[in-house]
Amino acid sequence: MREYLVALCVAWVGTYLCTGMVRVGAIRFGAVTAMRARDVHTVPTPRLGGVGMYLGMLAAFLVANQMPMLHEWVYASTTTVHALLWGTGILILLGIADDRWGVDAVIKLAGQTLAASVLVLNGVQIQWLPIPGQGLLSFDPTLGAVVSILIVVVMVNAVNFVDGLDGLAAGTVGIGALVFFVYAYRLQSGYQIFAAAPGTLVVAVVVGMCLGFLCHNWSPARIFMGDSGSMLLGMLMATATILLCGHIDPDQIRQVAGSQTFATHKTLPVLILPLVLPFTILALPLADMVMAVVRRTWAGRSPFSADKEHMHHRLLEIGHSKIRAVLIMYFWSALISVTVVMFSVTTQSRPLIYIAMAVMVLGLVLLLLPRARRHFDDRGARKASAGDQVRSGRHSGRGFRSVARPQASLTGREQSETLTPAASAEPRSRP
Repeated sequence: MREYLVALCVAWVGTYLCTGMVRVGAIRFGAVTAMRARDVHTVPTPRLGGVGMYLGMLAAFLVANQMPMLHEWVYASTTTVHALLWGTGILILLGIADDRWGVDAVIKLAGQTLAASVLVLNGVQIQWLPIPGQGLLSFDPTLGAVVSILIVVVMVNAVNFVDGLDGLAAGTVGIGALVFFVYAYRLQSGYQIFAAAPGTLVVAVVVGMCLGFLCHNWSPARIFMGDSGSMLLGMLMATATILLCGHIDPDQIRQVAGSQTFATHKTLPVLILPLVLPFTILALPLADMVMAVVRRTWAGRSPFSADKEHMHHRLLEIGHSKIRAVLIMYFWSALISVTVVMFSVTTQSRPLIYIAMAVMVLGLVLLLLPRARRHFDDRGARKASAGDQVRSGRHSGRGFRSVARPQASLTGREQSETLTPAASAEPRSRP
């Protein structure tokens, strides 16, 4: 356990430190999101947060390689990290181009498919699936590659679609990854399935990356993850899904349960949940993506055309504040994830799951109460107002100028950083 916790903490600290530096570079590079009709932020905000997350991931993988257990189970026996470095590297380059200049939807989809193909060609591929009553269904290499690429592309776009409010994508994926980590570690330690180690390491790193980035991205956000970050998180979650579903050795299950057929029936939750759990964890992003595609196609528009009808937009329209809308989606994601994991735990451990579910339901109820709604609305409005005043005067490179403000009401640090975007050099807006 401590090896995974070390990797998690390194990803957390590395992402936190690198994102701050990336923010300064993003402003100078011109990767700044101006206000558009479908956006909810009120001041230009730098993007490229995914670069900071990527650097935090690299730091975590580098440290993990120095730990004997992870080196033996992940680096020496699999090509997972090597495949991830290639696949995520392509997505980061694609995301940087999109965050700075904007990339056509078809080109972006082609780049995502290329990155997924590179990932699969380097060994991250589904090999078999458990079928009730039939045992394990093996995939031939071609079919396994196609299914694996499809999983990666779907998850990449699902996370990208839900990235619309401060802290929403990072928090939702972080909650899902945390639940996934608990399940994956139980799969490794409880069932002695050490082939689960690569997937366990990946989700541990994802949790750390999300925590580190949320320190910069919580409302009011100082930087957005951009497409570089959302696509990175989507690929990592897809990789964990493939590793924990299609790389479990059936011989280990047979040794524990006695026969192939009995093993499949007895440990079906252990084998099938790695495939179901990630889609359940990302149920809200996936549902949002499906509804968006159907809605836009039905209206005669491209499935990739932007609009203001996502779930988080609808929560805002019915009167929820930005912070409360994010918290509601957090609680729903956690409730759905924990409910699914409950089916894989023993009867003795289920009271803890019931308590966790009760806490989440209570949190949702409190968020919907009128008094709680007013509290979060007032608090969110105060934080957003203060954050906008500070962020509108943050330092930058080309295209920003100093503006005189009453200095008596500012702290010393704010006085030294009081800058605002120049009207004549407004950052370029994405189409």
